Amino acid sequence: MRRLRHHNRTPRGLFATLLTALAVVAALVTATAPAQADTTLCEQYGSTTIQGRYVVQNNRWGTSATQCVTATDSGFRVTQADGSVPTNGAPKSYPSVFNGCHYTNCSPGTNLPARISGISSAPSSISYGYVSNAVYNASYDIWLDPTPRTDGVNRTEIMIWFNKVGPIQPIGSQVGTAGVGGRTWQVWSGSNGSNDVLSFVAPSAIGSWSFDVMDFVRETVARGMAQNDWYLTSVQAGFEPWQNGAGLAVNSFSSTVNTGGSTPGQPAPGTPAACTVSYATNVWQGGFTADVTVKNTGSTAVDGWKLAFTLPSGQQITHAWNASVTPSSGAVTASGLDGSTRIASGAGRSFGFQGTYSGTFTRPGGFSLNGTACTTA
Repeated sequence: MRRLRHHNRTPRGLFATLLTALAVVAALVTATAPAQADTTLCEQYGSTTIQGRYVVQNNRWGTSATQCVTATDSGFRVTQADGSVPTNGAPKSYPSVFNGCHYTNCSPGTNLPARISGISSAPSSISYGYVSNAVYNASYDIWLDPTPRTDGVNRTEIMIWFNKVGPIQPIGSQVGTAGVGGRTWQVWSGSNGSNDVLSFVAPSAIGSWSFDVMDFVRETVARGMAQNDWYLTSVQAGFEPWQNGAGLAVNSFSSTVNTGGSTPGQPAPGTPAACTVSYATNVWQGGFTADVTVKNTGSTAVDGWKLAFTLPSGQQITHAWNASVTPSSGAVTASGLDGSTRIASGAGRSFGFQGTYSGTFTRPGGFSLNGTACTTA
């Protein structure tokens, strides 16, 4: 076999010219190289990872019609959303991006599930892209459970409705309004048959917002729908479409969960209760009044106090004074009126209400102040 030998006989000037030309070509190739291709998911429960830390999921659970989402560097967009379902029932799907664990699919590097009492803050930021030719909501979901489960539906679902288009409404019924995160929300409460749902509905569309997820978690705990020893298992941002939905987008999403400290304004795990409640009643046939005093026995002031308790079955509040008490039955929350929303260390707040009852009159079984269980005096 003849072996060819290479002889370097290129003049030095020509060699330099060649190097320069190659460098220019390389620069042009680099400058015009396409960005990393987006990933399109059309499988029913298809998912992919973005930013090395979040999961985008197609999550088409309520229809057999085709739905496709395209994951981008910072979020996703719905590229196909065929079919429709009745607006008085469940939506078609929940295409979304999440931090945490969803049916054993956990986002890379997540520290969820995490005990609520050990989370100091959970800052998040979201930017939505809306369309007008569809029926849908833009929903940010927060999942809570008594156990650190990663394998299914959780006990309590918090839904933040950033926008809704069409004749749809949250699960359950409206139980009032609340100020959370510096905004005012309509509050709806109910059950979907598998878990409790507490929904916060924006009166008008919110396109983008940065907030602390724990503000909504604490409000939920204060309403008796979760406890501080429960776990935050995932936070998710996406859409629930009933009709169409192509073009909807999460333009950007971020979520961080800071653990290792106690919740601001609340004791660390294992700390004894820092509040006491006295509950004095005057009862007559079919009616009653209750005079309630909650005392802060902790070492720091409680701002924006909320006392949560559950009225026994058959009892209903007809009138309250010195506090707002909502809803009128079941799991209720008393909160301070303007000028009386702070309880200093060692101080107390008193309020009362009148109500009706049927059957045998009994007292509430327990109380919690901003999510911390109180002793009963």
